[in-house]
Amino acid sequence: MSSPSSAVPSTLPTAAPVPSPAAAAPEASAPAVSAPVGPAPAVSARVGSARGVPAGPTVAELLDFVRRTAEDTALIASLPLDPEGRTWVRLDGPRGSEAWLIGWPPGTGTGWHDHADSVGAFTTASGTLQEHSLAVRLPTDGWKTLELTDGVDRERQLAAGQGRAFGQNHVHEVLNESDSVHAVSVHAYYPPLPRIRRFSRTGAVLRLEQTEVPEDWQ
Repeated sequence: MSSPSSAVPSTLPTAAPVPSPAAAAPEASAPAVSAPVGPAPAVSARVGSARGVPAGPTVAELLDFVRRTAEDTALIASLPLDPEGRTWVRLDGPRGSEAWLIGWPPGTGTGWHDHADSVGAFTTASGTLQEHSLAVRLPTDGWKTLELTDGVDRERQLAAGQGRAFGQNHVHEVLNESDSVHAVSVHAYYPPLPRIRRFSRTGAVLRLEQTEVPEDWQ
């Protein structure tokens, strides 16, 4: 993935900070970026409901699912592990959600990305994962480079049995920073991921590098 220039044009849109969320609570809202927007859906709200269409799981239900699945020691042990790269197996998530069991060799990570309009949750089943995230709502389309203001970075460490839920357009990267211990985690999203936007970052500058669709990872 290429890195953007360190020069920051004065015309870049700016992402404003929001108060730090409680360490154990899902992020339920985020501020506007260069234009006012409404608050993100509450984390307990159902996503994807419409007249005649069954409602999907809430993010609380997704978090409960990944926590319970992470306790299935036989399932966790069945995941093939590769010292050279991440491995994953598709799971059946609750009520039409998309779920994955993922293995993380030491020193691997996702890079910066979001999950578009899907909400989600993940829990570490073994080892320890580090999450870096941004407490901002990014524009959904029409930009390539964004300047982040101070105070938008969040960081949390998730040991085995610990997890978190998140709302739509949540921007983060997840890493296994251990130099010797493999990690395994369980993830769930609803609706099933329509796309993933991938970003590079140089200092305060976030750059949209590519957009992936399900065919790219399934």
